[in-house]
Amino acid sequence: MIALSLAEIASVVGGQTHDIPDPSVQVTAPVVRDSREVQPGGLFVAFVGEHVDGHDFARQVVAAGAVAVLGSRPVGVPAIVVDDVQAALGALARHVVRRLGATLVALTGSAGKTSTKDLIAQVLRRKAPTVFTPGSLNNEIGLPLTALSATEDTRFLVLEMGARGIGHIRYLTELTPPRIGLVLNVGSAHIGEFGGREQIAQAKGELVEALPSAQDGGAAILNADDPLVRAMASRTKAKVVLFGEADEADVRAENVRLTDTGQPAFRLHTPSGASDVTMRLYGEHHVSNALAAAAVAHELGMSAEEIATALSEADSLSRWRMEVTERPDGVTIVNDAYNANPESMRAALRALAAMGRGRRTWAVLGKMAELGDEALAEHDAVGRLAVRLNVSKLVAVGGREASWLQLGAYNEGSWGEESVHVSDAQAAVDLLRSELRPGDVVLVKASRSVGLESVAQALLATGAEGEVAAR
Repeated sequence: MIALSLAEIASVVGGQTHDIPDPSVQVTAPVVRDSREVQPGGLFVAFVGEHVDGHDFARQVVAAGAVAVLGSRPVGVPAIVVDDVQAALGALARHVVRRLGATLVALTGSAGKTSTKDLIAQVLRRKAPTVFTPGSLNNEIGLPLTALSATEDTRFLVLEMGARGIGHIRYLTELTPPRIGLVLNVGSAHIGEFGGREQIAQAKGELVEALPSAQDGGAAILNADDPLVRAMASRTKAKVVLFGEADEADVRAENVRLTDTGQPAFRLHTPSGASDVTMRLYGEHHVSNALAAAAVAHELGMSAEEIATALSEADSLSRWRMEVTERPDGVTIVNDAYNANPESMRAALRALAAMGRGRRTWAVLGKMAELGDEALAEHDAVGRLAVRLNVSKLVAVGGREASWLQLGAYNEGSWGEESVHVSDAQAAVDLLRSELRPGDVVLVKASRSVGLESVAQALLATGAEGEVAAR
């Protein structure tokens, strides 16, 4: 973090100091909300949660080296006390971002945010020091914490922004005003909460509305292949840059193909040149993510050759997102269980089909959450797609939604033992342990609440006769 005194922090957040003998003492280490992450010189933010009250850890974190606690009540150790801890955290992030002077890149979308954010970060850090959202900490707490992890030498700050309703992204852009805004797509994620795709588009478009004008350096990076995203061009005063496979895209891909192992390759075209890309990631859906990252990087002055090299060498940085691991016995486990929506489910199934050419493929799928009235139709459609892609066996895990997955497969023509419905993760593990054979490829995917990553972990442990070789 940029060094700030406790007196300055108190002033910025409108707080009162308690038990602080020397307000000139500076916070020089990260601001954290998890007591286990405290570093000497850091600031601990105490939230009152449903099950845990951060204030109860005040003495522990100060003993571990925290300079002070930012909380809503005195705690008997150095503290800055405010009425609203979340608002104070946001105000502190806004202050630090203004002082920092780094180029702030923000992105949103219904699917692919985290993978794209990781790609952007890996490309930009070849040009200058870059700080980016860890995992998918993209809400009103995770975003300011990421911003506060920036240091004096940070030149690019890449922030993922999530939304569960109208106004959420607008609020996040007020905390950390972006110069470059990227919208990936408008899909079905959280459609049950929003009420429809038009409402999702309204919420996602708040990002481009917050950008500075083209004259002031603002740039809106929009998906030319998604009509709802492309229409957002009318909602911004920033320069509009289109990416996609459409002919009119400023940054586009040609000759898109998958390697024998299911990794995308393509010719990258930018306004300043073209270069070939072969990615380490799995699945054709990463082409769009890569083009989005390329558009951001080109806008920040990188050449097509520099971008293509960085994309070709980029890895998956966030866990449980198309993590491909080959067991010693030749079984390949694809752990994509961090989250799921209809778009990401379809992308993962297509990646499985590409990776499994000439091999048996297994799709171990569970519930996609927050789909509202669309839930039955979307689960049915995923089950049907598994059959159309010739997935060898669908294992639907869980309750009602899993039964809809299997029903879709059955109605598409999956009879006999080509699809099965099991009650829980352990039942899926037992089934797979008994039937997997060398060369099989297993995809595991569901919404985070289902916890299907345990299936992938159990299968990897089962095959670990030696060191498991991760690709």
